Amino acid sequence: MKRRHLLQALPLLPAGTALAQSEWPTRAVTILVPFAPGSSSDIIARAMAQSMQAATGRAVTVENRPGATGEVGARQVIRAAPDGYTLMHAPISTWAINVALRPNLGYDPVTQLTRIMQTVRTPNVLVTNATALPATDLAGVLAWLRAPGRNASYSTSGAGSSDHLTMEMFRQATGTDITHIPFQGGAPATTALLQGTVQLSFQNLGSIMPHIAEGRVRPILITSEVPSPLLPQVPTGAELGLQDFVVYSWQGFGGPPGMAAPLVERVHAVAAAALRAPTVAARLAELGFEIVASTPEQFAAFQQGEIARWQRVVRAGRITVD
Repeated sequence: MKRRHLLQALPLLPAGTALAQSEWPTRAVTILVPFAPGSSSDIIARAMAQSMQAATGRAVTVENRPGATGEVGARQVIRAAPDGYTLMHAPISTWAINVALRPNLGYDPVTQLTRIMQTVRTPNVLVTNATALPATDLAGVLAWLRAPGRNASYSTSGAGSSDHLTMEMFRQATGTDITHIPFQGGAPATTALLQGTVQLSFQNLGSIMPHIAEGRVRPILITSEVPSPLLPQVPTGAELGLQDFVVYSWQGFGGPPGMAAPLVERVHAVAAAALRAPTVAARLAELGFEIVASTPEQFAAFQQGEIARWQRVVRAGRITVD
């Protein structure tokens, strides 16, 4: 999208808006991603950055600072000046799950980060290795898991990840016993499933779709409110009788503590328009992501609800991480 067209998509600034808001950005902006290149957070941040740069005429770059499931990058953002030139795009773990899972977490995403928006979300899909687990629906999967002497296992992208805690919710809801096999990322977790090393897994919709299309894994249920257009035949957890089983893996956009409200409004407007640019929106849809672009207030309330939810899951499952 050309710069002048994308700028036209931004909301008009109200009269009396602070100068910092109306002028931002006047120099290069850095979006910090607290995970490695190639992660979902990184891919989305780079698409946003390119679109924001086209709209503003200022350089917008992405910097990766992985480590400690997002803590390293988050702490760097917290130390930055609240001027809008250091921002952060990070997943559910950085914004919510870490609080529930790590009692000695070295940052507070509620009080030490400025919430700008929830950017995108994608549901998880329960998938099975079609050869290792021959069932074709949830009733069959549960019967297979509950068979005497069964030694079932599932793969995840890491301890405390969204897919790990989604499976923990599933175990608690169904009373099943499944061994957790964590990996360093979604790709090796999916490889283990494809090879039959594990029998089942919850994976993000977009990342698992190619393997579903090839018939290498079988989708059993999806964690969205309604069936996905990409998998219209796959029932939701609610349709299968699982209570409170709407789960999304989501991403959030924010900055250092103390960002002024007019500046937050301006950054939000630019970032939301960047997400909705046709090329970015099309790319996100291909990856299985739904654009949310919530307001800062909506994001703050949503984050608090997510923290409380995952705290319940972690306590019930007595989950700990090293």
